[in-house]
Amino acid sequence: MRVAFGGFMFDSGMRELLAGGQPVHLSPKAFDVLKMLLERRPNVVDKQEIYKAIWPDTFVGDAALNVVVAEIRRVLDDDPRTPTYIRTVHRVGYAFSFEPVVDMAGPAPPNRPATSHRSWLAINERTFPLTEGENIVGRDPQCTVWLDESGVSRRHARIVVTGGSATLEDLDSKNGTFIRSRRVDEPRELVDGDLIRFGSTTARFRMWSEGQPPETVRLDRKRGRQPTK
Repeated sequence: MRVAFGGFMFDSGMRELLAGGQPVHLSPKAFDVLKMLLERRPNVVDKQEIYKAIWPDTFVGDAALNVVVAEIRRVLDDDPRTPTYIRTVHRVGYAFSFEPVVDMAGPAPPNRPATSHRSWLAINERTFPLTEGENIVGRDPQCTVWLDESGVSRRHARIVVTGGSATLEDLDSKNGTFIRSRRVDEPRELVDGDLIRFGSTTARFRMWSEGQPPETVRLDRKRGRQPTK
């Protein structure tokens, strides 16, 4: 979903909210709640439905949701007393009430060079292909990258692949997501060869491009190994 409203542009595929053309930060849960409200506009989204979608394995009360909605309103500069974007339906839920919302989705620009890209995660001796768009990493068997490890949260992180680029985002995991030994606290762009740690599980991100294939290592023909220096 890619929509424009007021001075904002919301792109769910890129996991990005722009204000006046500049990216603004939203926590993963705030981003997902805003996405739900935009998808269901102008209808009211029930609180219980939001809880099940955003906190699927955790019991939370109104206080947690209030914090997330307050974050969205702060970013949108939306006064809850006279709301422009987020309308509160007391004891029921929330609705996105701003109009117009312009759908910016459309076909790719013409004359764009067609380049084939493939990306995957390599973990020990296993390979997890990543698809175009959103890829969830976590302990839930429904995740794109299923890691059955106790230190990995059910929905631990998200990798969004778009053409020849990929971004990594932590989903408020308990043990954190790290790239290049630094904790991920906002979406980070990935490059081929990056080491990622999901809790205690380490993965290597790989991306293959038809235009720039990875370098082939020359092996020692006699021993089938890399020659020693």
